[in-house]
Amino acid sequence: MRNLIRLDDWTADDVDKVFVLADSYRSESDREVSGCAVMFFPPTSLRTRVSFERGSSLMGLQPVVFPSETLDKPEAIEDVAHYLASWADVLVVRHARIDIIEALAAANAIPVINAMTDTNHPCEVLSDLYELRRKRDLQSLRFLFVGADGNISRAWQEAARAMSLDLMQCCPAELATPGARWTDDLESAIRSADVLLTDAPGTHEDQLTPYRITASLLDTAPTGLQFNPCPPFHRGREVSADAIDHRAFVGYRFKASLMPVQQAIMAFCMADS
Repeated sequence: MRNLIRLDDWTADDVDKVFVLADSYRSESDREVSGCAVMFFPPTSLRTRVSFERGSSLMGLQPVVFPSETLDKPEAIEDVAHYLASWADVLVVRHARIDIIEALAAANAIPVINAMTDTNHPCEVLSDLYELRRKRDLQSLRFLFVGADGNISRAWQEAARAMSLDLMQCCPAELATPGARWTDDLESAIRSADVLLTDAPGTHEDQLTPYRITASLLDTAPTGLQFNPCPPFHRGREVSADAIDHRAFVGYRFKASLMPVQQAIMAFCMADS
């Protein structure tokens, strides 16, 4: 059964197949499916929930949405999966604990899609890569992630391993993701970057203040740099207000791809169930 828990579990060919499906959904080709998508989202979810819920409805799936806390009751997770499989065709789960999502998938009862955990966020990264791939060769790009170890950093590391991407992390040494290619020299690193990524600093705001992205820093990057901070970003924290106004910023446009990519992920996982 096909699931999306970590991008490490997928091959580059799997990703290519999802991107081909996403092209169809983006062009509104007739790729209608039928069934039910059961989803678990916390109240704070915004972009991921809207794009999954709206996307499932448009492709012919009925979305049934629960709060993430529904999975925290004292019931064996494999029992939850097997019962839901009687009525649902795919589970979309946003939960802090990845082991909850892994347990649902381990039941082998219904396809499971990770819509974000404290460990990673594969759908978000796939949608960004899809948008980049529409006009550029991913393997030729130099990716620079500015920020500390966290779910977004780890998701980009997973993608880099699965797809052989040239990815560098920039932050203080003690905040780097284990196993990542790393530098603490932001001024030098940005001069050879094609794609610039950031994440919220979390509890490391003081340590990451020198790594704030500004318009003047963006001006030193190669022509054509695409600056894609992970939302929600906060002006004056990991990015300056003038950085969001800079011509390199592509954030709003890139996130439009969340819906066709997530539709494609659901269709891809359901096809093997």
